[in-house]
Amino acid sequence: MSGPTPWLEKRLFPLLATVILIAVGMASTTWWGAHLVGKSSWQLPHDLWATLIAARRLAHLDVSGLYTQPTGLVSFPGAALILVPVVIVIDAAGLGLGVPSAQNTHPAAWLLAGPYEIALSAVALFAADALAERLGLGRSKRAVLAVAEVIALWNVSVRWGHPEDALAVGLLLFGLLALSDARIWRCAWLIGAAVAVQPLVLLALPIVLAILERRRLTGFLARAAAPAAGLLGAAAVANWHATFTAVSSQPNWPAVDEPTPWTSLAPHLSNGGVAAGPARGFAILLACACALVLRRRWEQQQGAPWSAETLEELLWWVAVALALRCVFESVMVAYYVWPVLAVVLITASRRWKNLVAAAVTTSALTFVSQATWRGPWVWWTTVTGGLALSLLLARVTRVPPSTGAPAPAHPPPAAVAHEIPGT
Repeated sequence: MSGPTPWLEKRLFPLLATVILIAVGMASTTWWGAHLVGKSSWQLPHDLWATLIAARRLAHLDVSGLYTQPTGLVSFPGAALILVPVVIVIDAAGLGLGVPSAQNTHPAAWLLAGPYEIALSAVALFAADALAERLGLGRSKRAVLAVAEVIALWNVSVRWGHPEDALAVGLLLFGLLALSDARIWRCAWLIGAAVAVQPLVLLALPIVLAILERRRLTGFLARAAAPAAGLLGAAAVANWHATFTAVSSQPNWPAVDEPTPWTSLAPHLSNGGVAAGPARGFAILLACACALVLRRRWEQQQGAPWSAETLEELLWWVAVALALRCVFESVMVAYYVWPVLAVVLITASRRWKNLVAAAVTTSALTFVSQATWRGPWVWWTTVTGGLALSLLLARVTRVPPSTGAPAPAHPPPAAVAHEIPGT
């Protein structure tokens, strides 16, 4: 009788994808990437530096400076907290955190921060592979999925330097995997950690709540809120005004990033930016409406086994909820599309034609989104059209997987949570 599969063998594809992404990412930013665009300076993700400065302040216990310039932090404190380990190493090595510029063309801190933040982002690759395994995918499909996922991940990690987005989505996906095992409280803590790192995953929270027993909601929400509430509360106590202003308004700049048809409707700030917070709140309300639709569908199949199709449908609705941010965002940035693509690829992966088509579409959208069209309609229409096509390709198909062992049937969490100790 064979024993359990070693972890290295089980997660070989995301591990290889991570190693390749680090190698290509570091080479492209420090070596041949600069030569391709005719520059001698390293082509680095500038957004990362501000978060590194916020992480250094946390490492020095300067919580009051977390949301003051030059950090530019508008996410929750977890975005800086996850970078504290590498900042400590950078400080120990005597390297500065000078922002890349004409006077600082080769910041040595990137040689440590780059591999770390890319590896941190790769948590999403391992989560996607674990879900693909649960869906019953064979190794060949999981290999293709890893390739497609790592191409999309380049956008958020190497190009823009936002490991918090990737880590948050990875934690969310691991939470959904725990939910499919009826490990309700583990799911709550994982989603809570994801929110503390990047609140964009709040869009998926109503979808998860829609399939839980009502008597479980209070305990689930308390656990899911605890990490973010603790971190945000500490920052607010240290500097209430800066924390409240950054988190509530979440400013973005249409002169720098991509304006959308909603830019003119957003509250305009004195520094030339617009407040993205109201539009994101509206997207959460629409996610709640999606959750109501899912709740009705879920009640119709109450008590049925948790099949691959059940998990696939849940993932699809999560992708829809995440896409709402891109549709209604007042100012867009290319890496905002990544969370949707990451989930869509998993959902599309059970059939070869859907997987291949989704891989091509998401890869094309990853690079097309880097283009700059200053009008409010062209870029937004192209990107939202690409997202709609990706969701269409990932729509749930009620067919068994063609390769690999069938996904194990688990009772739905609402039906069995009370039967499993520790949930």
